[in-house]
Parts: sequence; C-alpha cells; structure tokens
Amino acid sequence: MNDKELKGKLGEDYTADFLVKKGCRIIARNYRKPCGEIDIIAGSGDKLLIVEVKTRRAGSLVSGLEAVNDRKKGRIIAAAECYFAENGLTLQPRYDIAEVTVTPSDTPRVIGFKYYKDAFDTTGYDTQF
Repeated sequence: MNDKELKGKLGEDYTADFLVKKGCRIIARNYRKPCGEIDIIAGSGDKLLIVEVKTRRAGSLVSGLEAVNDRKKGRIIAAAECYFAENGLTLQPRYDIAEVTVTPSDTPRVIGFKYYKDAFDTTGYDTQF
C-alpha cells in the first residue's frame, strides 16, 4: 500500500469508527461506479449518509472541506443515484464530509477530525456554509 492509500485508509477507518460510535450502521465502503465514488455509505434512522472522507497532512494548503469542489460533489451525487437505483431505495440521502488531519510522517496517525453533517444537497450546493 502506498503512502496516499495508507493515509486515505486511515482517514476512512477513523470516520467509519466515528459513525459506528454515533449509532450509524456502515452499509458500504468505497462504492465505485464509472460516474463517481462514495467513500462510506451508512444508515442512520430514515436517512442514508453519503460520506466523503478527505484526509490531509497537517499543514496542507487546502483543507479537506475545500477539496470537495463542485465537480467532486457532482460525482458523489451521481454515484449515490446509482446506488439508490441498484438497491431500490427511497430513503432520504444526506451528504456529509469528514475532514481528517494526520501527522506528516511515514506512519501517520490522526491528530484532527471535523465532521460536517448535511454539507451539501442533491444539487451540489453547500447547505451550511
């Protein structure tokens, strides 16, 4: 596993653990389609959480939140539509972003975490900023 993959897996694992501790059920991870990818799909009550995890080294110029641009949001939304169609789901999706900060070392560890609920809607517009 290369450095980028290791860092990304650490961030996704940390976020999945966070969601489970909050009472969510992890349904899928790394759901991929030609139109896009979803890092984590989780169930929470009557909502399906579509979670984008951005892991950055401490001191990065662009925050994880800023890294989820309009193009990325569109790809996440398209992948979510595929998932809903494949599984015949009618739950309300909620698009969240997890921002994980790790140490800048060969063996990174998590030193910061922010979770943005309902970060954008199905149009791709930010809902809380």
